[in-house]
Amino acid sequence: MKTASRGIGSYAAIGDSFTEGVGDPGPGPTFLGWADRLAVLLADQHEEHAFRYANLAVRGKLLDQIVADQIPRAKELAPDLVTFCAGGNDIIRPGSDPDDVAERFEAALADLAGSVGQVMITTGFDTRGVPVLKHIRGKVATYSAHVRSIADRYGCPVLDLWSLKSVQDRRAWDHDRLHLSPEGHTRVALRAAQVLGLEVPADPDQPWPPQQPRGSAEVTRDNVQWAREYLVPWIGRRLRGESSGDHMEAKRPDLLPL
Repeated sequence: MKTASRGIGSYAAIGDSFTEGVGDPGPGPTFLGWADRLAVLLADQHEEHAFRYANLAVRGKLLDQIVADQIPRAKELAPDLVTFCAGGNDIIRPGSDPDDVAERFEAALADLAGSVGQVMITTGFDTRGVPVLKHIRGKVATYSAHVRSIADRYGCPVLDLWSLKSVQDRRAWDHDRLHLSPEGHTRVALRAAQVLGLEVPADPDQPWPPQQPRGSAEVTRDNVQWAREYLVPWIGRRLRGESSGDHMEAKRPDLLPL
């Protein structure tokens, strides 16, 4: 049992769909996701029901919305650990400036860090293999470099998703190609646990099993179906100024025992 993990008796996750767990269906209407899975790994370091966990993340939220709605609640809960992943929905918007987003992220972190035990922050994914996001790879890289610099200034552990090569495999992603699959969320949770000093039951970067090559006709058919089911509605929501998280509440707003 690692010393770092034993000192974490409570954990609150804040963020957007990534931290809410979209793409990783759970029992009932909610999702699991990497943060829930990390919470279980942390809880396993303690006696039964001694560890408490809250997940304040809501899909579709922009950085300023997370700062306004979730950070005050996280400060009120004052857990030993907060994971703060935000800015991704800002970065994917046309015309967004990763330098500006990073400045606002750092101001929010400075406000949060004094009220909780420690804050783990998260880089972006390498989006070169994500069809709808590969064109913003440079912006994501710039923002991720800022996140690492901010972490150095505030002494925060970093969940580096850019370097997690296993999630660059198509199987790490849900059918919508925008959110992780259950296996993708599992691998992120394992890497997060490693960052916090836990011994993990599997290597998050373990290679995927070989796959049979796919023909061009099959790939084209899948791309057309994906565009019809996911890309067109996603673009439509942005044109209308709508969010998938409108009128939604956090799935676990209180620090409850696991």
